[in-house]
Amino acid sequence: MNRLMRKIAVCSLVLLLPLPSSADWLHEESAIMGTAVNVELWHDDPVAGKVLIRSVMDEMHRIDELMSTYKSDSSLSRVNTGAAKGPVEVGEELFGLIGYALEYSDITRGAFDITYASAGQYYDYRTGKKPDSKQLAEALPAINYHHVKLDAARSTVQFLQAGVRIDLGGIAKGYAVDRGIAILQAAGVENALVSAGGDTRVIGRHWDHPWMIGIRDPRNHDGIVTRIPLEDTAISTSGDYERYFEKNGIRYHHILDPATGESPHGIHSSSIIGNRAIDTDALSTSVFVMGVEEGLALINSLPDTEAIIIDNQGSMHYSNGLARIVP
Repeated sequence: MNRLMRKIAVCSLVLLLPLPSSADWLHEESAIMGTAVNVELWHDDPVAGKVLIRSVMDEMHRIDELMSTYKSDSSLSRVNTGAAKGPVEVGEELFGLIGYALEYSDITRGAFDITYASAGQYYDYRTGKKPDSKQLAEALPAINYHHVKLDAARSTVQFLQAGVRIDLGGIAKGYAVDRGIAILQAAGVENALVSAGGDTRVIGRHWDHPWMIGIRDPRNHDGIVTRIPLEDTAISTSGDYERYFEKNGIRYHHILDPATGESPHGIHSSSIIGNRAIDTDALSTSVFVMGVEEGLALINSLPDTEAIIIDNQGSMHYSNGLARIVP
């Protein structure tokens, strides 16, 4: 049994010791990075705890200012504006995250590809707008992560083809969640949850139990298909129900297949459990694109990583480790 499965099994079977009665739970929610960000923690000093929550929220805002494609003055927007004309110098943090995203492109054989935004820029899920056939045909040649050239010596990003645009939406929220947890751990917090949309990471426990993280029913906004007991673990869910519109009976959602520039429909949601949210975030998107069979094969090949997939018929599929303990 791998380390992650030992955590889940122990959480499922053991009631843990209660926390000191002098402490208290603190919680705050804020809209950042285009989603709901939640921070919950246990702290002996409510004032100090609230300061820490504010530090996490400030970090989320900082990352959003750096990596948002909706803010014209962000570093990522500056890359999208200029990298096809020549190398654009970026800071170490953004350079590192782009490089990490490209590694996942290799791992997933292109199912995870930040250049999907070359077509994704033409979708507007609020107004129900999608690219026409001409726009999509022109955008597809630009969707290829090999078009992104990184120069570590100069810390620059360059696009090798015109029309390339990148978006870190499939990995940046997970990275931000990990950064929030790091801030809390550095301050000595032992029991906390940080989430940003579908990306969550927990440390310690909630009261005298593991954190119970629900997986939403993809076709029932208020429904939960299962709850997973977790400690010191991350979980990310990618679903076709977050940002979408429907036309002529077809659901166009924000997860795009880099091979087509369009929404895949074989899966309703993919949830990945692992040690860090940066990884579960990227993998949940990848598995959604890859489909049930190929996605599970990928997850089963990775250490300390598990998956729950709900296909387009509503059936649930589990990675090998979970399949051994799920009734």
